[in-house]
Amino acid sequence: MKIGIAVLGAGRWGVNLIRNFLEHPNSEVLAVVDPNRDALMAVQKQFNLHPSVILAADLSQVQELPGLDAVAIATPASTHYTLAATALQQAYHVLVEKPLALNLCEAIELCELAQKHQRQLFVDHTYLFHPAVDRGQRIIQQHQLGKLRYGYAQRTHFEPVRHDVDALWDLAVHDIAIFNTWLEQSPIQVSATGTVFPKSEVTSQSEEGINQEPGLADLVWVTLTYPDGFQAFIHLCWLNPDKQRRLTVVGSLGTLIFDEMLPETPLILQRGSSIRGGEEQNFWESAIPYGIASQRVPQPNTSIASRDILSLEQVEPLRRVCDRFLNCVQTNTPCPTSSGWGSVELIRILSALSKSLELGGQPLMLF
Repeated sequence: MKIGIAVLGAGRWGVNLIRNFLEHPNSEVLAVVDPNRDALMAVQKQFNLHPSVILAADLSQVQELPGLDAVAIATPASTHYTLAATALQQAYHVLVEKPLALNLCEAIELCELAQKHQRQLFVDHTYLFHPAVDRGQRIIQQHQLGKLRYGYAQRTHFEPVRHDVDALWDLAVHDIAIFNTWLEQSPIQVSATGTVFPKSEVTSQSEEGINQEPGLADLVWVTLTYPDGFQAFIHLCWLNPDKQRRLTVVGSLGTLIFDEMLPETPLILQRGSSIRGGEEQNFWESAIPYGIASQRVPQPNTSIASRDILSLEQVEPLRRVCDRFLNCVQTNTPCPTSSGWGSVELIRILSALSKSLELGGQPLMLF
């Protein structure tokens, strides 16, 4: 029996969800909900939706829809809690875009609601279903990098700019989730510093499509410290002319690089060490070639024995997300990769980073 789905949100990501659920043999799109009538008409035209598919402006218009089993939420982050809570209270399974909620208490409440109504709460952390992340996790688990030294990531672009969350909440969750998965641990200390660009600078670029509300950090630097001493550094920015989607883990025997901007060769393993004077390479020195640090310092002696482009399964990560969600609904069992409770841990980290940002970068302990 097919699972009846209502997709909430007909924007960029909602369209991708609609496409995947329409193509999946185990799901049936019964409704698309969006307050923007033009967006609904565009979706209807793009997918030539069957006349039976309901186009609605509000979730309340489809709550009693016969055959509806689950909702997929791809709306602004500030609406996730209310929509997910409403759906769970109506005993629907829920797939929700990241972040699950904008504060820890609301995230926990959603998980408890799912348990109470015995429904699945699945958070769309798409990168955790990326073949490169799967392969990278196996590389690290097999100790091919040797002793892990440090990691760093850049996630920047010029737009889109969000109006309900800052760059930290919009972007950081992806890299934190990947680091946690690859390291199989969560940070015990975090810190964040950031910059809110002057409103005059932002509005001067409004012709390019940017309309940032004042008070939200556009540029954020994150430091994560893990129980074994591993540190990860993340650069996040909405107003960067150079779009970057790159994450690197450096070990004593090699370096693993996941660069999403190289779609043909996204995962590279460099075998060899980066050593100077018997000491491990400093993060800031290694960061120079990637534009992370600004001052010039001497480069370490580097020995690269090989540079291997790793083969990956050719599958769309979101297709795997939708397939896993449908399987969780069919079996009514949680997904260990992307459950609501797993997302609570990420929100705990983001909340602490927000607090550190408010305190000017003060390091905060999580446990």
